Amino acid sequence: MQGEQAALPAFAKDAKMRFTESPNPTFSYGQTVAETDGWSSWKEGESAGWKYVDTATEDPGWYPLMISGIVPRPIAFVSSVSTDGTENLAPFSWFNMVTHNPPLVSISVSVAPSGSHKDTAANIKATKEFTVNIISEPFVENANITCIDAPAGISEWPLSGLTKEPSVHVKPARVKESAFSMECELFQANDIIHPVSGKHTTTLILGHVKAIHVRADVLNERGIVDITKFKPISRLGDISYARVGDAFRLPRQMWKLEGEKVQKFLKTLGDA
Repeated sequence: MQGEQAALPAFAKDAKMRFTESPNPTFSYGQTVAETDGWSSWKEGESAGWKYVDTATEDPGWYPLMISGIVPRPIAFVSSVSTDGTENLAPFSWFNMVTHNPPLVSISVSVAPSGSHKDTAANIKATKEFTVNIISEPFVENANITCIDAPAGISEWPLSGLTKEPSVHVKPARVKESAFSMECELFQANDIIHPVSGKHTTTLILGHVKAIHVRADVLNERGIVDITKFKPISRLGDISYARVGDAFRLPRQMWKLEGEKVQKFLKTLGDA
């Protein structure tokens, strides 16, 4: 791995994310991918066929395939505290927002090889509190070092070089270097049981967001996060990560504005 890293170009710290037009700005109702200018090769790729994976017979061989195909994934950098006061810090990419009302986030924590809860799940179940911190480019290595399989009772905070900032509602600290942090209380914890083996494999945690801390310098004039300043990191397959590259905006169509056009298009299909 050291040699592989040495062969890579240096990370472009001054790279600027930009907004571009969408991939097919001239899209019209019913237009196929094969008809889309510049993207016919995507359709031609179907000639190679598909790989079929039966999860009942290839378990767990589909794990690396799933994490390489379900991408990019946001990362929850979770801070928790055990009942004896040991502070834990760990990243999880099986994470997302569930709903805004009430504000809920989800984190999935797989069990340890021994079959016991990992520290994060055990801590949250026991204390009902945690923080979720979003990782940005400047401290991704600091966050990654907390993935080390340290034994129970060892805190990852000193290894990370990151700063503990007291929370308002919960005991676990938030990461001061994170530009977007959430203080959470346990809303629900569901142990996932394998339908065939009956083994407990994962714990799905739903966290009720009690407070959000967002750095003022990453907010735009509308009071929402400016992605070009936030510089969040996402997880890909194996040990790969990604920054946000070029972005584009796609407005949602509204029936009151587009309904007549849609009806005309559908009529052409009926007349064909």
